[in-house]
Amino acid sequence: MLIRHFPNTTLRVFLASTIIDSFFMFCVLIEISMSVLKPVRSLLPRWAMLAVAAFIGLAGVLIWFLVKFPGFDKLQGDFQTYAHLVFTVSAMRLLFFLILAGFSQLLSIGWRDRELQIATGFGFYALASITVGILHWNLGAGSPGLDRQYHLLDQMMSACYTGSLVYWVFSFVQEVPERRQFTPQMQNFLLAVAGNARAARVAMTNESGSKPGRRNNH
Repeated sequence: MLIRHFPNTTLRVFLASTIIDSFFMFCVLIEISMSVLKPVRSLLPRWAMLAVAAFIGLAGVLIWFLVKFPGFDKLQGDFQTYAHLVFTVSAMRLLFFLILAGFSQLLSIGWRDRELQIATGFGFYALASITVGILHWNLGAGSPGLDRQYHLLDQMMSACYTGSLVYWVFSFVQEVPERRQFTPQMQNFLLAVAGNARAARVAMTNESGSKPGRRNNH
């Protein structure tokens, strides 16, 4: 509706909607991560969710600054920002899937667990989004032949999105197995990380609290 009434702001509308969608995706990744940690969630400190959010946010920032896709330098202005944001979010979803799949044994999750099923759908769609996006940005438009190829890529993208939805529907109608406990190695690792972080925070608090006293002594 906004594009229909304000055709000159089409790109800005797409950019704004992508920013909002990226924020919701950020929240979804946090929720899935906390669900993965459910077997040891009661043992983790209260700020564990903030730590997960910070880790995911840091990964997004690193992807934004370190990764440049082919054809990036050809883009300009808001379109470059839009394309960069789409690529960054897609790369985050793909990386999230690869991490869960790669560490599935340590995390005690399998392909029948909801967390990995959701991540699999994200990973498949993200891979398609990255591939189609790069082809879009390097193909361009302008001639009837290029326009047809551009539209064909859009259709392929829609088909991949539909495929992810079908996979999720099929997976979610299946019975969910009882969640397995983490391996002892993984439990010890998570508790060690939480313990070290807590010790560092206490040390920083004590150091900041002792500084005024030192000044007063002088």
